[in-house]
Amino acid sequence: MIGLAIAAWLVPGAGHFLQGRTQKAIIFSVTLLAMFTAGLASGGRFFPLQPSDPLVFLEAVAEWMLGLPRLAAGLAGFGAGEVSASTYEYGNTFLIVAGLLNALVVLVAIDFARGRQR
Repeated sequence: MIGLAIAAWLVPGAGHFLQGRTQKAIIFSVTLLAMFTAGLASGGRFFPLQPSDPLVFLEAVAEWMLGLPRLAAGLAGFGAGEVSASTYEYGNTFLIVAGLLNALVVLVAIDFARGRQR
């Protein structure tokens, strides 16, 4: 169960894929990665894990809920943010929402594995 949860967090859609729900896995993966990419393309930034500023910290945690795509994009130098872009806030919103939606997808995969959902 823990391995499923970790896989589902690290790779969007992996939790459903491992349980044989391939169609849902593909839909979740494509949708979440498209939102994440749209956020980066819109000039969104990755927020630092900074506990001294609670809102920035929560934004960073939300972004990290996307797992490996967040890590890979950060290592590749994306997510610096372009404050002067008119789409900057939209980009931030897409990045945050993609992470939060992946957290919900992880919870659904866990519920399905426990037999709480059909």
